[in-house]
Amino acid sequence: MSVDPYWELTFDADGDVDAGEHDALIRGVAEAGLTDLVVFAHGWNNDRPMATRFYSRFFEPFPGLLAGAPGVRVGYAGVIWPSMRFPGEAIPDFPSAAAARSPDDVPAPPVLDDATREALVRTLPCDPAAVDRLAELAAEQSDDPARLEEFVSLVRGLAPAPPQGAAAATGEPGEPEDGDAEPYLLTGDTQEVCEAFASALGHLGALPPAFLGGGLKRLWGGALEVLRQMSYYTMKKRAGTVGEKGLGPALARLAASAPALRVHLAGHSFGARLVSFALRGLPDDGSCLAGVTLLQGAFSHYAFSSRLPFDTGNGGALDGLYRRVRGPLVACHSRHDSALGVLYPLASRVSRQDDSVLGSDDSRWGAVGHDGIQAVDPCARLGLDEALRGGLPAGGCVSVDASSVVARGGPPSGAHSDICHEELARVILLAGRLLSP
Repeated sequence: MSVDPYWELTFDADGDVDAGEHDALIRGVAEAGLTDLVVFAHGWNNDRPMATRFYSRFFEPFPGLLAGAPGVRVGYAGVIWPSMRFPGEAIPDFPSAAAARSPDDVPAPPVLDDATREALVRTLPCDPAAVDRLAELAAEQSDDPARLEEFVSLVRGLAPAPPQGAAAATGEPGEPEDGDAEPYLLTGDTQEVCEAFASALGHLGALPPAFLGGGLKRLWGGALEVLRQMSYYTMKKRAGTVGEKGLGPALARLAASAPALRVHLAGHSFGARLVSFALRGLPDDGSCLAGVTLLQGAFSHYAFSSRLPFDTGNGGALDGLYRRVRGPLVACHSRHDSALGVLYPLASRVSRQDDSVLGSDDSRWGAVGHDGIQAVDPCARLGLDEALRGGLPAGGCVSVDASSVVARGGPPSGAHSDICHEELARVILLAGRLLSP
């Protein structure tokens, strides 16, 4: 680990924290006399060792940036939660991941190799027999429509149970959690859904040549992406649960034991969703949060809005909760993130039976990591250079265009995971007033 002191907080899919780790964090903060704690939540990931290596790489610039900072003693914590990354997805500058591809490269489809099958069984979780059958069908890629139908039907069986009662109304606008309709991804015409994803992959240059023809061969490329998106659909819902039921209450207990401690919260991808939903688990007053930074957040750009542009009688899932942060809530976004710019809105549209299923620029489906926080007034909108020169306000919402550094990565995800940069570390520290411009 590149920083010290460092702790990990492990949560299960229901948001229950490892009590021993949480107690160790509380004791360690007191014994070290910390003034500040930086807490980071990963997004797509497969196992604890990978998460720990990722945190070590991400935290590496922090000690140097904080050298000489007067009167501060900083500790670090990494959130470990059960999420899933398809093994072929690259993370730039991360040696344990596949090497980053250039934009001209065409990746292989997410075939069900041993690593993918193991991750499906362990993380979703998925019945091993169902995974074996999915692997057989994916390898066969039959011209028989019944085989395609069977594959997609098995994939749909991996979906988490829909929320019931009051919980059904707590999701984000334009996303499956809304509860007012069965997700179209689960109920729609199989070939139409597969065609939507095949078209998107073709647009990104991520559809392998074997799938570029007509007929069912092309649709199998879309069907394999349906599997990937179903795992993301599950991870997205889980991130909200872990944040609200797990991390938020854990931070509240930490704050009660160390009232003067300043917490600097950050997350990547679905981890950004996790730390945002942690705001629901914190009390309205006395927040310990000095700042929150979202890196390529994979959730609705309307989440913090009090009035949706297309439904002015309703707000987003996190309506006004940025006020629970003493400092700014900063959303870093990049136009080079094709996972959020293309696949995320498509998956959101396909998750609902809507006229826009086969393609639309409808802004309801946008992600905060693609174009920043929307429909919140005021919300400062800055370039990264301006933010680093001292442009971050003292509070409220801020959108920072980080396209100048979050820029590398091949299809289909683009620069989604290109976040290990000193500039982004500085944004986190500037947001919490640990660093001067």
